[in-house]
Amino acid sequence: MEKKHYAGVKAVLVIGASLATAAPAFAQSSVTLYGIVDNGIGYQSSSTSLGSTTGGHSAFKMVTGVWAGSRFGLKGAEDLGGGTKAIFTLEEGFSANNGAMSTSNLMFSRQAFVGVSNATYGSLTAGRQYASYYQLLSPYSPTTWLTGFYGAHPGDVDGLDTIYRANNTLLYMSPQLYGFKFSGSYSFAGVPGSAYQGSTWSTAVQYAQGPVGIAVGFSKINNSNVNGGTFGTDTTTSNAGGQAGISAVTNGYQSARAQQRFAVGAGYTFNSQFDITATYSNVQYLPGIGSAFRDEAIWNTGGIVLHWKPTAAWDFATGYSYTRSTKANGISSAASYQQVNLSEYYSLSKRTGLYALQAYQRANGQTLGSNGRSIINATATIGDGFNSTPSSSRSMVGVGVGMVHRF
Repeated sequence: MEKKHYAGVKAVLVIGASLATAAPAFAQSSVTLYGIVDNGIGYQSSSTSLGSTTGGHSAFKMVTGVWAGSRFGLKGAEDLGGGTKAIFTLEEGFSANNGAMSTSNLMFSRQAFVGVSNATYGSLTAGRQYASYYQLLSPYSPTTWLTGFYGAHPGDVDGLDTIYRANNTLLYMSPQLYGFKFSGSYSFAGVPGSAYQGSTWSTAVQYAQGPVGIAVGFSKINNSNVNGGTFGTDTTTSNAGGQAGISAVTNGYQSARAQQRFAVGAGYTFNSQFDITATYSNVQYLPGIGSAFRDEAIWNTGGIVLHWKPTAAWDFATGYSYTRSTKANGISSAASYQQVNLSEYYSLSKRTGLYALQAYQRANGQTLGSNGRSIINATATIGDGFNSTPSSSRSMVGVGVGMVHRF
């Protein structure tokens, strides 16, 4: 639920070239302390509990991490010689409203990894991190200027926001060569007797040269309960045992044995004031013998975002997306979701800004209820900031204003 592009301010610790008690020189090291604090006020026209289609009421409340998820982190690098560096990142999300961790019982819930990097050979990192699918597609995600909170495709069904982080991940990222960059990742669940059960694997390729950019990615998340059913705590996308990405869109399908995502993203920069991005994704939730639903569920989403920067201080963006599910599991009128977004951002300085966001979504058709069997009317759920509090009706309006500061 955040905008990806932000600038950190470095607090650099440089180890001396030599110590009085040692003859050899020590390599340079640096540690960067960085963070974001984001808070605002939001309104939604209808709010109810997940799975309900009645009892919705308008809600007006303080919201945190809308433009850029509130966080603090440490990044480090040590020169090992020959162009190779040891690197690490530790990053924790929090609520600026009450100081709570973004995910209970996870100290560094956003990222926690260590690895090596080389300008010629690329980087290899290990730990909790974003899969290759997200890392190379994110420049073309609608969340860059519309935010994930309001602007992610409904419920972030295609995983183009940052809510999917994979534990125990080994990730390779190539250097850029003639505009191309490749990445592959594999996440080990560690289930005894199986290297596949509960794992996540992903691959992606990106081309960016001049004003043109395009990326293609694939990701598969396997439930550690290999037959489906209850989401296994050993699943590599587990958030302290919790399942990511449950919304009114996917609520009836959360007992899947596996999730597959394929996406294409592209962008074109016309000049310093105008750029455009577009994405297409195909998402599949695959049932097992333990799943509550019986037929494969598929969602196809297309979206487009136009960004306009008329002055150094102002940024404006508008976006539209259309998501449609397939007819399956006894549903004759497949669910669809149309979403329109607007955003305005004013830079008070390089590190501080004010923002306003507006969104409208209309849902049609039918989907599965919480039990994975009953058929209910599809209800609206803007972005991924309202995953746990969707609308009780077909329509939903969301408005937010706030302030973000980076350090």
